[in-house]
Amino acid sequence: MGAYDVEIISVDGRTTALGSAGAFTLVVDRPAEAGGGGQGFNGGQLLNLAVAGCISNDLFREAARAGIRLRRVQVTASSDYAGDSPVSTPIRYDVEIQGDASEEELRRLVERVDQIAEIPNSLRGGTAVHLSSTRIVAG
Repeated sequence: MGAYDVEIISVDGRTTALGSAGAFTLVVDRPAEAGGGGQGFNGGQLLNLAVAGCISNDLFREAARAGIRLRRVQVTASSDYAGDSPVSTPIRYDVEIQGDASEEELRRLVERVDQIAEIPNSLRGGTAVHLSSTRIVAG
């Protein structure tokens, strides 16, 4: 794998921003009731989406390695935020999976992915986050 660089740039001085990673984009914003434009994902949703997306991608990858054809995968991730400087409560996720394999094989696939998925394992391991630089443009 390589580096995973992403960038967020605000639009017209508003809380609404475009997030990009290479050729891919999405909209990031605060909810309208929290003073934002309500036009896109907030940070907490993106965190949970990262978990759900990783699980989904890894299910397809590991299924292909095992010779299993998946017909449908649905991953739902949820959490809340609590505390004075809010921190995510534990993220819970549910998987619904349909594929050309026995129930036991599909269950083993889900259990394997739960053990090896990169984003959940990064969170479980406490990946450090550091501010590396700040550039101030006054005026």
